[in-house]
Amino acid sequence: MGISWMAWTWPTALFFIYIFGSIAVMGVWEYYSPGGNPRRGIFALDTTRGDRLFITHLGTCFIFLAWLGLFGVPLWGGLVLALIWGFVVFKWV
Repeated sequence: MGISWMAWTWPTALFFIYIFGSIAVMGVWEYYSPGGNPRRGIFALDTTRGDRLFITHLGTCFIFLAWLGLFGVPLWGGLVLALIWGFVVFKWV
């Protein structure tokens, strides 16, 4: 059966590489600098680095889905918004 059940395109593969890579980088970061003390941000939540990564990934999914629904392709505008969202989450959330 293998992996032929899924249409593996380069964008799909890069997406999964990014997801697993970001989790791996966060794990290495936590190993070398443990703790990541929780901090209270603008959402009044105590979040750690891992929480902020999850919020960033979740928000990015919604940004891209909204972009596709409202504007279609290409997704460059959605990418810009997602990068801004990631910066905001890690800086202030």
